[in-house]
Amino acid sequence: MNIVMALEMAAECHPDRIAVTSGTNSLTYGALLRAARTAGAQVRDSGCRHLGLLDINSLAAPVAIFAAAYAGVPYVPMNYRLTRPELEGLLARIEPAFLVAAPAYVDGLSMPAGNRVVSGGDFLALAQSDAPPVTEAPGAPSDVAVQLFTSGTTGAPKAAVLRHENLMSYILGTVDFAGADEADAALVAVPPYHIAGISAVLSSTYACRRMVQLPNFDGATWLDLCRKEAVTNAFVVPTMLSRVIEHLDATGESGALPAMQAIAYGGGKMPPQVIEKAMAVWPAVDFTNAYGLTETSSTICLLGPDDHHLAFTSNDPEIRRRLHSVGKPIGTVEIAIRGADGRTLPAGEIGDVYVRGGQVSGEYLGVGSLLDAEGWFPTRDRGCVDAYGFLYLDGRADDVIVRGGENISPGEIEDVLRLHPAVSDVAVVAMADEQWGEAVAAVVVPRSGAAPDTAELQDWVRQRLRSSRVPVAIRFREELPYNEMGKVLRRMLKDDFRATEPA
Repeated sequence: MNIVMALEMAAECHPDRIAVTSGTNSLTYGALLRAARTAGAQVRDSGCRHLGLLDINSLAAPVAIFAAAYAGVPYVPMNYRLTRPELEGLLARIEPAFLVAAPAYVDGLSMPAGNRVVSGGDFLALAQSDAPPVTEAPGAPSDVAVQLFTSGTTGAPKAAVLRHENLMSYILGTVDFAGADEADAALVAVPPYHIAGISAVLSSTYACRRMVQLPNFDGATWLDLCRKEAVTNAFVVPTMLSRVIEHLDATGESGALPAMQAIAYGGGKMPPQVIEKAMAVWPAVDFTNAYGLTETSSTICLLGPDDHHLAFTSNDPEIRRRLHSVGKPIGTVEIAIRGADGRTLPAGEIGDVYVRGGQVSGEYLGVGSLLDAEGWFPTRDRGCVDAYGFLYLDGRADDVIVRGGENISPGEIEDVLRLHPAVSDVAVVAMADEQWGEAVAAVVVPRSGAAPDTAELQDWVRQRLRSSRVPVAIRFREELPYNEMGKVLRRMLKDDFRATEPA
């Protein structure tokens, strides 16, 4: 299996259906196939060993994904928000590369001599030229299709490897071929260098759904584009949905989205008040929480529309709590919760989350596979599965606070603090402690007009959790630092506390 199979099937079934729209420009599925094959030949003939992308969402992105496959080289989209030294380091690691890049992102960079750089516009011109195309994708299902660099928050970024067979296992296991109506349109708002952006292209292509690209996100633009393009499906990260809701609250604008049928979200923890507000604003929309990782080719668990509706309307605390979960494993993967000794834990006990299935790569260049002998991959997330099979995440393993030998999850403290009427957002991190090794610290964003004090919040936690969970230090901010995928940048918060620790 090769990812071009999705495009070839779509182009054969619906050659004249619009595949992707970006601003005033668009490509049909037939045109997308021709462009990918023609560009693939150009990349192949260049002798480059990677096809890189350093740009925002545009027509060039889906062409590049499939062109790389036709050239028989990995597709390597990169984070254009990185610093100059970080980008130069990544570009050196993929030399020689055929790099599709916006001039603004490469100006001033020290470019390796073996890299060939073209703009998105020039790449599309090459793709739409009369040059001889590739007619068949080379290689085997086990060849590398996509190479994604991790965020590198704890050192040099690792290069996660996704093979054609991993990606196609996810697509074939989760998407119905040609299941979209001609009027369906999916809004692609996540950046192209994230697995969610790649899976959006592959899944929409296999479903024969039109993709509508949003190059740069803000709440007002997202709403406008949904209405203008009659968007029926959208994926957002929690911070995006928060910004949309904040825009509606601030402007008093109607949230009406007449064509919208389904909104999926993922990439970070969704604050309960945000999803509840969104469900109230759009009661006819189906909401889905999708949990996945780069190393698993995207989604591995889903909390579906029926689960959302049942939890949202229930008075039973246990059922309503499901809005805090990421749902149940999709049919093609297995989930296990393991303790420190590696044994599987019973329902309700928090441990390390492991996943197994055909879509799971769990592999990095230079490191190799992290799958164990039975094919299980350690996600580095912590969580538990309840008696009904719902997975609840409890933060990253690296975020656990070790106080006097006791492991403390930031998530349970954050959940309690969010219940305080004066708290809008919160992040809990570890800070150094001379007696206990580490102690609990919190950064709180107050609600508008509220002014909670440290003692008040400490007492709030003390009344609901053990004393070891009470933050010894609390700071207040207007907002928390998030990355573009909705994850709190805890390292920045830890650095803030470390800067004021006694020498």
